Amino acid sequence: MIEVTRLNGTLFFLNPDLIVMAESTPDTVIRLSHGEKLVVRESVDEIVQQFIDYKKQIMSGGFMTKPHSPV
Repeated sequence: MIEVTRLNGTLFFLNPDLIVMAESTPDTVIRLSHGEKLVVRESVDEIVQQFIDYKKQIMSGGFMTKPHSPV
């Protein structure tokens, strides 16, 4: 998940796999795969960097949890 901020200052986490497009108009508008549009405070460059960091963590196994011990 990436952390983004609505224009009113509310923080929330977004699944970056849902992002189809991000554009600066001049506010940053993120379009999601199901058609919803979000307007956020972060720049497009910040969104892209968070996306890259998220994918790097996924690829390196950074989000893997500890294996469950047998019962």
